[in-house]
Amino acid sequence: MVSEHASPLATLGGVDAGGQNVHVAALSTALAERGHEVTVYTRRDSATLPERVTLRPGVEVMHLDAGPAEPVPKDELLPLMADFGARLAEHWEPGPPDIVHSHFWMSGLAALDAAGRDGIGVPVVHTFHALGTVKKRHQGRDDTSPPERTVLEPMVGRGADRIVATCSDEAFELKAMGVPAGRISVVPCGVDVELFRPDGEVAPRGARRRIMTVGRLVPRKGVGSTISALARLVAEGRDDVELVIVGGSTGPDAVLEDPDVRRLRAHAERLGVLDRVTFHGQLRQAELPAMMRSADVVVCAPWYEPFGIVPLETMASGVPLVAAAVGGLTDSVVDGVTGLHVPPRDDRAIASAVGSILDDPALAAALGAAGRRRTERRYAWSRVAAETERAYRQAAQARPSERARRGSVTL
Repeated sequence: MVSEHASPLATLGGVDAGGQNVHVAALSTALAERGHEVTVYTRRDSATLPERVTLRPGVEVMHLDAGPAEPVPKDELLPLMADFGARLAEHWEPGPPDIVHSHFWMSGLAALDAAGRDGIGVPVVHTFHALGTVKKRHQGRDDTSPPERTVLEPMVGRGADRIVATCSDEAFELKAMGVPAGRISVVPCGVDVELFRPDGEVAPRGARRRIMTVGRLVPRKGVGSTISALARLVAEGRDDVELVIVGGSTGPDAVLEDPDVRRLRAHAERLGVLDRVTFHGQLRQAELPAMMRSADVVVCAPWYEPFGIVPLETMASGVPLVAAAVGGLTDSVVDGVTGLHVPPRDDRAIASAVGSILDDPALAAALGAAGRRRTERRYAWSRVAAETERAYRQAAQARPSERARRGSVTL
């Protein structure tokens, strides 16, 4: 596994720590349980990190030196990818892996660079996790991606032996980028159905009905719309609601240091609901299920979302869900069955959907139960790993001459 900015060891909820970190850690673990030996290569972002860390039996995390041993925003990492690719090649030359699976477009560049060198020549499978074309479409001038992404990302798509798309919407976008349909496998993200489950410890809460959001607090995640929806519910006369926001770049003890928290607090204050909003900061993955089970409803309303792991965690926990009808959420969340869909950036629709769940205990229970069944049947990591393994076998069948041509990337 190559995951240049998203270490499987990271604390979740920060600016650049979220679903990809969970995905890489969980997929690596599930593959190890199927008998594979997995090494995850990520960039060293602290001088105190050891070179090797055992994540679990069969999974090792390797920290490679590329640029300063300190945090660097992912949108500023491109100039470091040549060094990162060179370090990968140094590790692989003595004994190349059977398969390389890169995550995010810059990891793909480094992986193709290393895998295409003389004496290595291994198959590369790639998962984008997010596409620059989609990000630019929704964020416009606010998109902080390096301008080179528009050219380099399609090169990764065409250069890899196989692309693992996480939803049908992404597969459509990849075809538009020039990736041959025959080299695309659609394999969803997964969820730990043993960790996230309806029964278990519940975080403390008061008498108010609890609405919750979980994840990064960057604007595109739509937390501002959920705060606006809370204000609408209060204006309708609901005096018994609160909003708990889990995520951010800091823990609970330093939450006000987060600029995204300050931005969202100001928004809540303008709307007169700051006293009903709690910013919880980051949580370790092991702490999240108890917090999630304390919610009456979870809202996941991003402007766009390549897949979205939080909706799966919500459904696996048996908690009713309101989700924006965008990207991968249109695949994972069945409207009216496992959750309620709303348009993106529509606080009125969010308020209406949340209100309908709070007012109808039978609906809430039905959504939660159906969500649990769906995650058990479709999104358990054991099934995701088996489907990913199938993609690996397909990549390994690519002709060596074709692989060499596609794998030649110069950084």
